[in-house]
Amino acid sequence: MSKCPADFNFFDESVLNCPYEFYRTLQEQAPVYQLPGTDIFMVTRHADVKKLLKDTATFSNNFTHLLKGPEPAPEVTAIYARAWQPVDTMITADPPRHKTYRTLVNKVFSASRVNAMEDYMKAIVHELIDSFIDRGECDFIREFTTPLPVYVIADQLGVPRRDLAEFKRWSDSFARRLSQMATPEEQVEDAKNIVAFQFYFAEMIEERRSHPRDDIISDLVVTQIEDPDSGAVRPLDMEELQSILQQLMVAGNETTTSAITGGMLSLAQNPQQMKALQDDSGKIGNAVEEILRMESPSAGMWRVVKKDTEFNGVKIPRNALLMLRYHAANRDQQLFDQPNAICVDRENADDHIAFGQGIHFCPGAMLARKEMNVAFTALLSRLDNIQLVQEKCDLTYWPNIVLRGLKELHIRFDRRAV
Repeated sequence: MSKCPADFNFFDESVLNCPYEFYRTLQEQAPVYQLPGTDIFMVTRHADVKKLLKDTATFSNNFTHLLKGPEPAPEVTAIYARAWQPVDTMITADPPRHKTYRTLVNKVFSASRVNAMEDYMKAIVHELIDSFIDRGECDFIREFTTPLPVYVIADQLGVPRRDLAEFKRWSDSFARRLSQMATPEEQVEDAKNIVAFQFYFAEMIEERRSHPRDDIISDLVVTQIEDPDSGAVRPLDMEELQSILQQLMVAGNETTTSAITGGMLSLAQNPQQMKALQDDSGKIGNAVEEILRMESPSAGMWRVVKKDTEFNGVKIPRNALLMLRYHAANRDQQLFDQPNAICVDRENADDHIAFGQGIHFCPGAMLARKEMNVAFTALLSRLDNIQLVQEKCDLTYWPNIVLRGLKELHIRFDRRAV
C-alpha cells in the first residue's frame, strides 16, 4: 500500500536523514502541504518553488523573528541583550531595502576577485591532501571539507589562522540557531558563541576603520551606502556590519563543507561515476552542478506569507510560513530523470536551484563553485580507489531543517599513480 503525507513526520530525524520517499509522496499527492500541527506549508515541486521565489510581494524574506525560536528562555534573551541586535540586510530583507546590501556584497564577491583566488585555493587543497595522503585514510570532514572553506572565507575576512577553531564554533552555532531544532542547553551555548562572535568582530571592525587592509571587512568598513530608509549616504553601522559578516561566515563555509562531503559520498558509492571524472577531468564542472543538485546543502528556505493567498488550490493564510524545499525540488522527477541517482554527464544538471533563485540568489555561489571545482580536481587526481570506511560511517545528518550536512565521513584510498 502506498503511503500518504500524513504517514511521515518531517521533524523526525529518520525523515530528515532520508527524506526522498517523503518528497516524492508530497510531489505526487500534495505539492503544497501543511505540516500537521503547524502553520508551515511545504512546497516541493521545482516549478512551484521557482515561481514562489519570484513573488517577493506576497512571500517575504523577513523571517528574523524565526531565529529567536518560539519562546526563548530568559537566560538566552539576557545573553543576546548584551550585544548588537539583528537587523535585516540580505537574507532577511525584502525589496527595496535588500538591494542596498546585495549590491554591496556583489562587489565583494566579484568575478575578478573569485577568479584571482584559484591558485591560492589550489595551494590550500594540496596542503590539506598532503597532510593525510600517506596514511591512506582520513576523516574527510575534519581533515578536508571543514578546513578548506573555513580557511578561504576566514582569510578573505581577515581572521588570523590562530582563531579558526573559534571561527568554526561560532559558525556552527549560527547554523544550529537557524535549524530551529536546538535543545534548551544548546540555545544557551549558541547564544554565548554568537555574542562572542559579535564582540570579536566589533574589535576587528574598529581596528580596520583605523588601519584598512586588503580584506572583506576593510572593504565593508570604508564603503558608503545610501540609507534604505532616509536615502542619506553613510557608512554601514555596527548592526549592519555584524549582520552581513555572520551571513558571509555561515554561507561561506557550512554549505560548501556539506556539498563537497556529500559529493564525495555519492562518488564513493558510485565508482563508475568517479572513474568517469578521473578519466576526463573536463567533466568536473558539470559534476559539481550535479553534486549541488543532489546534495542541496541549503535544503530549504523560509518565506513569511504577507497576505491571504492561494497557490495550486491550497489556501494559505497571512502570517503562515512557507518552507520552500530546494532539496526536494532538485530531485523532482518531472524535471530530472532518475533524480535520486548521480549522473556526472546529466545534461540539465545546472537547472538545480541549490543557490536559490531571483534577487536572493546566493552571492557566494561563484566562490562555492570555484572551491568545489578545485577540490574535486585535486582529490581525484591524487587519490585512487576511494572507498568508505564502513565501520566508521553511519551516514547520519545533523538535525537541521534549513541546512543539510553529514556528521562524519571516513574514507580510505590509494595514492594515485602520476
